[in-house]
Amino acid sequence: MSNDMIRIYEMNNGEKAFSPFSAAEMDRRQAKLRKLMADRQIDAALFTSYHNICYYSGFLYCYFGRKYGFLVTQDKATTIAAGIDGGQPWRRTHGDTVIYTDWRRDNYFHAIQALLGMPNPGVKRIGIEFDHVSLDMLKLLEAALPGVELVDIAADAMAQRTIKSAEEHVLIREGTRICDVGGAALVEAVQAGVPEHEVAMASTNAMIREIAKSFPFVELMDTWTWFQSGINTDGAHNPVTNKKVEAGDILSLNCFPMIFGYYTALERTLFCEYASDEHLRLWEINCHVHREGLKLIKPGARCCDIASELNDIYRSHDLLKYRSFGYGHSFGVLSHYYGREASVELREDVDTVLQPGMVVSMEPMIMIPEGEAGAGGYREHDILIVSETGAENITGFPFGPEHNILPKR
Repeated sequence: MSNDMIRIYEMNNGEKAFSPFSAAEMDRRQAKLRKLMADRQIDAALFTSYHNICYYSGFLYCYFGRKYGFLVTQDKATTIAAGIDGGQPWRRTHGDTVIYTDWRRDNYFHAIQALLGMPNPGVKRIGIEFDHVSLDMLKLLEAALPGVELVDIAADAMAQRTIKSAEEHVLIREGTRICDVGGAALVEAVQAGVPEHEVAMASTNAMIREIAKSFPFVELMDTWTWFQSGINTDGAHNPVTNKKVEAGDILSLNCFPMIFGYYTALERTLFCEYASDEHLRLWEINCHVHREGLKLIKPGARCCDIASELNDIYRSHDLLKYRSFGYGHSFGVLSHYYGREASVELREDVDTVLQPGMVVSMEPMIMIPEGEAGAGGYREHDILIVSETGAENITGFPFGPEHNILPKR
């Protein structure tokens, strides 16, 4: 290889892009991280996941088989990105950016070494995300950073992300508003004979247009809708198909706008034209669990206790065996293919105490197997911001039989 083939460079092309978060907000996040690093005697933190890179830098990468990172020391914060992305990583990053080229397989690691000034006797401990770094990546990091101790920082970073700032609350509220826009468009598109994918497209397009209208500049990526009918409602994450909706079908509305890496959701049970008596009975029970669950979200409540109390309601109707997953989860920088603040999930095995600033969903679901009366999946979903004294439900879309049996048009 010719020696004139550069390995890393800067591509500070254009001006920094609009962000929904102020410089003070991003400085706050990085300052909290640096305090954590100092407390744990960590000399540098290397984030590799979508969610942490986005949370601490503002840049959401497109993986496509390449490695990305956000390297934070006590005096610098630098995104490490691939040359294929041009100046976009720098425009989005609150901090600096270095680009590595494709000409050698180890250029990503060369960038890390260069930023840390390796070999550097002052760099003894580096924090990485144990829940994201593969065994292969770990071996490569160990080879690139001999004598450096790699320690886990993922759980501590997650704990920082679970308490949302006032600016995050503003963006999340905007996301829930746009969820309602998608929900309204979905309802308008539903009728017997229309395929699932056409209904989903109407919802997704409405949300994308509303996101584009709502910000002076925004990257339009990853917004989607899952709309399921009949047997396809049995899973919360079942893909959209070309199945046609039929009169009497149970339906699942699932709207997910993605805005600057932040995910919000609206999920509702619907019926096309009518619902059988058994479907109505089961739907009413699930709505009751949902209402009771909304009351339980407040500061000081333990995630496991909320799950246990709602289990008792299902148990009283002999429906607990049909519950398919936990009762809710944290919101923020996450998506269906990245991120999860697993320490705040409303499940029996999570003892986290809800705190002011957290944002969580209430989303009970039961699934009755095909062939049984009332077959299908039932799920309602609202998002709440935990306050000092209670919780505010920021979802506006109505739920239940009185609202969501969609008439023939």
